[in-house]
Amino acid sequence: MRQFKPPHPIENNGFKSIFLAGTIDMGNSEDWQSYVAEQFKDTDANIWNPRRASWDSSWTQNIENPQFYQQVNWELNALEKSDIIIMHFSKESKAPISLLELGLFAKSGKIFVYCPDEFYRSGNVQIVCDRYEIPLYKDLNELIYRVRKRLRHGL
Repeated sequence: MRQFKPPHPIENNGFKSIFLAGTIDMGNSEDWQSYVAEQFKDTDANIWNPRRASWDSSWTQNIENPQFYQQVNWELNALEKSDIIIMHFSKESKAPISLLELGLFAKSGKIFVYCPDEFYRSGNVQIVCDRYEIPLYKDLNELIYRVRKRLRHGL
């Protein structure tokens, strides 16, 4: 497994890629991305992790801010190029960007969603997943198991 984080360029080196979409909350949420990435350490997958080590929460979030612009475009490029998207909704988060990304890629056929019932918009997530036949899990380890199985048996 190779892990890439922004601003490192996204490389497609012939291996399947997994983008870790979901709750970050400006770096203040649980670092679920590290846990998930660790579960793929014995694979050839590329992990594209948007949790930037050098994130500065004082950055103005608008198009004129070069760091913010770079971050958002890195994420959009990785989402588009990935073979699999793991979408993680933490129960403590509002996750507006994650909801946006779910909408953008709902028809892609490459999303696996983790969403506990306690997430404040779990009903909306459930309906979107049902409508677009997106695998939905309430157990993160079950989601990881299914993604690993998909990697083993081809996409």
